[in-house]
Amino acid sequence: MTHKTLNDHLNWRYATKKMDSAKAVPQEKVDAIIEAIRMAPTSSGTQPFELIVVTNPEIRAQIAEAAYGQAQITDGSHLLVFAAWDNYTAERIDEVVQLNVDARGDLSTLREYYDKLKATYLPREADENYAHAARQAYIALGVALVAAAEQEVDSTPMEGFDPAAVDKILGLTERGLRSVVLLPLGYRDATGDWLLPMEKVRKPRETIVTQVA
Repeated sequence: MTHKTLNDHLNWRYATKKMDSAKAVPQEKVDAIIEAIRMAPTSSGTQPFELIVVTNPEIRAQIAEAAYGQAQITDGSHLLVFAAWDNYTAERIDEVVQLNVDARGDLSTLREYYDKLKATYLPREADENYAHAARQAYIALGVALVAAAEQEVDSTPMEGFDPAAVDKILGLTERGLRSVVLLPLGYRDATGDWLLPMEKVRKPRETIVTQVA
């Protein structure tokens, strides 16, 4: 059996347009993707987002309606919703501090670092902090896409949806969260996806990479 490299998996993946509604992703594969998301790097280790895993068909149908009818949301078996913090607060940062204390001990340098972080983040406008948190969620999205490919699970990242509507459906606003990006998981419909037989298109290395020696 030929060992597949990471780039083999990335070449295999594409933004699946039609998923097979009869095939569900096994829980162990979903768990592997979720764990990769949990392990993703974020600024100062804050992990300023939450992951909502939606399997309920009725809820996914509502979200699909808020996403302009994109069928992957309902044809796939799982929908991952990346929801960023609406703001950084002292309480949220202190929870991160406590996780560090529990794992590494109560180091003075640790508390000094996060005190400086609070001094920088807390005076900022909420929208600026949300934008920063959303960028951290996108780091985790990138890891999720790679993890799904490694598991040979199809996925389609989606920005095309009404965040306010999704926030209302999932009750995110009262939890201090805002939906950022959607990621349906499932298996490609080999007979119904127009994009599947097409060649993958990417810019050549010489046009996208600048080497500074």
